[in-house]
Amino acid sequence: MQNNITIDCPQELLIGLHVSAEKFAEMVKTETAIALFKEGRVSSGLAARWLGMSRAAFLFKAMEAGATLLENTQDDYQRETALL
Repeated sequence: MQNNITIDCPQELLIGLHVSAEKFAEMVKTETAIALFKEGRVSSGLAARWLGMSRAAFLFKAMEAGATLLENTQDDYQRETALL
């Protein structure tokens, strides 16, 4: 099931950013997915599916936005190496 959310946005914002409403919606969606991932509220897999991209592509995008993927703990190491 898909849900749609409407966000009011002044035209001046779109003009100032030089983007269409559709492009702005994608920007907001991407930034929200990254922020939720950084906060630990969604997994990288869920965020990637939401954005319609591979998990690897999402993780790269999240890293570019400053997300920390590993905390260098023993638990992180074991979880990541278990995937190999």
